[in-house]
Amino acid sequence: MDQWTRREDKRLLTGSGRYVADIDVPGCLDAVFVRSPVGHGTLREVDCAAARAVPGVVGAWSAADFTDLPACAQSAAGLQDLPPVPYTLLAKLSTEESVAGREWPALVKDRVRFAGEAVAVVLGEDRYRAEDGAAEIDFRIDPLPAVVTPSAAADDRVRLFDGLSNVAFEGDTGRPVEESTWREAAVVVEGRYRQQLLMPTPMECRTILAVPEGDRLTVWSGHQMPHRLRRELAALLGLPTDRLRVVVPDTGGAFGSKSASFPEFVVVAFLAMRLKRPVRWIEDRLESMAVATRGRGQDQRVRLAADGEGRLLAYELTVDADVGAYPHLGVGLPMQTAWMAPGPYATPEVHATVRSVLTNTMLTYPYRGAGRPEAAIALERAMDDLARRLNTDPAELRRRNFIPPEDFPYETPTGRRYDSGNYAAALDLALETVGYDEWRAEQARRRADPDALPLGIGLSCYVERSGGEPGGLHEFGSIEVDEDGTIIVRCGAASSGQGHETVFPALVAETLGVEGRRVRLVEGDTDELAEGLGSFASRSAQVAGAMLQHASQLLIDEARDRAARLWQVPVEEVEWSHGAVHHGPAATDVAELAKATGTLRVEDRFESGMAFPFGAHVAVAEVDPELGTVRLLRVVAVDDCGVALNPTLVHGQAFGSAVQGIGQALYEGIPYDDAGTPMLANGLLDYLVPTFTEIPPLEVKDTCTPSPSTPLGAKGAGESGCIGTPGAVVNAVVDALQVADPALLQMPLTPDVVWRAARAPKFEEAR
Repeated sequence: MDQWTRREDKRLLTGSGRYVADIDVPGCLDAVFVRSPVGHGTLREVDCAAARAVPGVVGAWSAADFTDLPACAQSAAGLQDLPPVPYTLLAKLSTEESVAGREWPALVKDRVRFAGEAVAVVLGEDRYRAEDGAAEIDFRIDPLPAVVTPSAAADDRVRLFDGLSNVAFEGDTGRPVEESTWREAAVVVEGRYRQQLLMPTPMECRTILAVPEGDRLTVWSGHQMPHRLRRELAALLGLPTDRLRVVVPDTGGAFGSKSASFPEFVVVAFLAMRLKRPVRWIEDRLESMAVATRGRGQDQRVRLAADGEGRLLAYELTVDADVGAYPHLGVGLPMQTAWMAPGPYATPEVHATVRSVLTNTMLTYPYRGAGRPEAAIALERAMDDLARRLNTDPAELRRRNFIPPEDFPYETPTGRRYDSGNYAAALDLALETVGYDEWRAEQARRRADPDALPLGIGLSCYVERSGGEPGGLHEFGSIEVDEDGTIIVRCGAASSGQGHETVFPALVAETLGVEGRRVRLVEGDTDELAEGLGSFASRSAQVAGAMLQHASQLLIDEARDRAARLWQVPVEEVEWSHGAVHHGPAATDVAELAKATGTLRVEDRFESGMAFPFGAHVAVAEVDPELGTVRLLRVVAVDDCGVALNPTLVHGQAFGSAVQGIGQALYEGIPYDDAGTPMLANGLLDYLVPTFTEIPPLEVKDTCTPSPSTPLGAKGAGESGCIGTPGAVVNAVVDALQVADPALLQMPLTPDVVWRAARAPKFEEAR
C-alpha cells in the first residue's frame, strides 16, 4: 500500500472508529440540559424538585442550586462564567473591554439572551432517565423584545446588557477613501448584502466525557484544540493544568465549531469533580441546531469605483456583524473580513470598517472560511455589478485588475502581505475547464428565444489567509525512535477528519527515507505532548506539516551526531540514508542506534509564516422564473494551495467545501421568529443541507504557486469552496435574471427569493 493512501478509511468505514459516544466508562452519568424556548427574557424561577424525584435521576441543578455544592473555583456559586477567550485572531483587539460586564454564564442566572440557553442541568443513570427528569423541571421566563440581526440590534433600542451598548467592538483597516475619488470616478456601484447565519453541521455534534481519576480529571472530547481546552477548563475549575488531561478520539467533523470551551463543558467537568463520578454530554442533532455555534451573519454595504477603462480606483466595505448574545470568541472575527477586503485586485484605496453587534442568537464562531467567504462574496458581487455597468465581460474586468505575479510579495491597503500568486492562471484554467465561450454562446441563444429558460454564468475569484495570525503560526511536536524500529510522531494538532493519520506519518517517512508502516502518529492527547495549538485556519499542512519536517531533520542531525560519537569519527563523515546512519561500509539502522545509545527523541517548536491561497470558481445556472428554482448545470473550482502534500486529500476537501458553499448560496439559513427562536423544529427538514441529489456536475482542479513563507511551500487547502463557490453561484443567478437591483437576490436563493426577483425590473430596462 502506498504510504500516502488513507490509513483511517478501513477503521472508520467498518464502524471501528472510536468516538466519545463509544467510550464505555462504568458508572457514567448522562447530562441533559434544560433550555429556554425564547430568545430574550428575565428568568424568574427554576424549580428542580420534581426532577430530582424521578427514578434514575442523580441530581438536577439551576445556577442558584450550585451554591449547595463545594466551590471548585473562586466564585460564590463554585461555577465560573466564561471569560474572554484567548484566540490568535483577537491578539490585536481589545477583548477585555468588549467582554467586561458581558460574561457568558455556565447556566442562566437571571437573564436569557438566546433561545436554547441552558437554565438547568439534570444528571441521570442513563440518557433516558435524564431526559425524563429534564421534562419535570419547572421554570418561568418573562419574555423581553428580541433582536436577531445586527442592523436591528445596533441602535440599542433593545439592549442585551443593561447600561451597555450592543455594539461590543468597532474596528477598521485601510484609510478612508477621499470623497473626490467617488465623485470623479467614471463608475461607482453600491450594494447591500446579507450573509445569513449558517450552521457548520458536522456529522458528529459536540461531545464531552469527564472522568475523575484520583486527583486528576480526564476529559474526552471531539475538539480541535485539546491543549487550549485543557488550559481553559483548568482555569475555570481552579485546577493546575497538570491535573487535567484532554484526549481527542476520532472526531466526526468540526468546520470550526469545536474550537472553544462551552458552558456545557464547564458544567459537565464541574459535576464530575464534585460528584466524583464520570459525566458525559452528547449533543443530539436537534439540540445542536438550537445551540451549536453559528457561522457568517453579516450585514454589508459596499462601494466600488472604477475609471472608464474598468481600472479599480477604490473599494469601501462596511460590516455590521452578528456575534450572538455574548462577545466570546467571535467578537473580533469580522476583522478577518476587513483585512481580506481587497481580494486579488490591485485597488489603490481600500477602507473596511467593522462593528461586532450582540443579538439574541447563539454565538457566532469561526466556520469554514471564517471571515474570508464574507469578504469574497461582497467583493465578487460588486465586481459583477461593475462589469454590467461598464458593459464589460466579467472575466476581462477581473483580469484587468489582478495583482500581477511579479508584484509579490504584495502589501495590500488593509495591511496584509500576500506571499505569492498567479490569479490570472487560475481564472484561465477555470474558464477553459467550464467551456466559458460555449456557455456564453448558449446564453445568447437562450436570450433570443422567449421560450428558453434563462441561463447565467457567474465568476468568483478569491484570496484567503491560511495558517493563523501572528502569535499563532507555530506548532509543537516530537519524534521518537523505539528499539523495535517504530518511529513515533507526536504532534500538537488534533484531527477532526482531515487525514492527519495519513499525511503526517507519510511526510515523516518520506523525509527520513523509511517505509511508511514504521511511522505512527500520536496526537490529540495533552499527556503525550506538553504543548500544542491544534487544527484550525487550514494550518495542518502549512504549519504542523512544516514542524514535522523540521523535527525529522532534527532527528537526522541527532542520529548523525550520536553515530559520530559512537564510531569516534567527525560528524561530517556520517551520512543519513533510508533510516540509517552510514560511515563508509558501516551502516546502522536508527533503531539499532537507539539500542546502543539510549532513547532517540527530538522535540521542538517550529514557526511558519502566513500564506495566502487563492482560486477562481465558475458556476453555470439555469433559472425557472415561474417556479423560482435554480438548477446548477456546471460548477468548476480551481484552487491554488501551493504544494499539495497529498493531492487526493486536497481534492476531497476542495470538493466538500464547494458543496458547503453551494449550501450557503441556495439552501442553508437560520430563520427566526419574533421571540428570537430559530424555526427549525423539524431538524434537517427545515435546515436544508445539500445532499447527493443537489450536487451538480462539479469539477475541481488546481494550479500550484508555492508559498515562500513555509519550507514545504504548502498553503491551506480546506476552506476554498466555502470562499469561492457562493459568490459564483449567486452571480450566475443574477446574470440569468438580469435584475436591475442585484440586492434583491440575498442568500439563500430560495424559490421565493428567486421568484420575486424574476418579477423585478431588469437591468436593461433601468438603464
